[in-house]
Amino acid sequence: MNERQQAYFRRKLLDWKEAILRESQGTLSQLQVDSLREADLTDRASSETDWSLELRTRDRQRKLISKIEAALRRIDEGEYGYCEVTGEPISLGRLEARPIATMTVEAQERHERAEKVSRDD
Repeated sequence: MNERQQAYFRRKLLDWKEAILRESQGTLSQLQVDSLREADLTDRASSETDWSLELRTRDRQRKLISKIEAALRRIDEGEYGYCEVTGEPISLGRLEARPIATMTVEAQERHERAEKVSRDD
């Protein structure tokens, strides 16, 4: 992967991370403003369910930020864009669709098949 491509993916990853952090900050602000004050039990239950889903989403995004940071480290170390299993280059199309990818499509498919087999046991 050339320097221009690395710079492109670095910017893409940083922009993605910033967007997630902005959304998280918005959620925190909203949580502080909108406390659960509904008098009606049904309304309160609905609000609690909505916030539970929102917080679960934020938790998933927190984990995503870790993966983004790992991808940025791989760029710094010159390992970005190479499969961690086979060492082969990951296609630019795959990286464009999933910039945090650590495996080629083929290696990922093998990994998922093996994971499914172990779950079925």
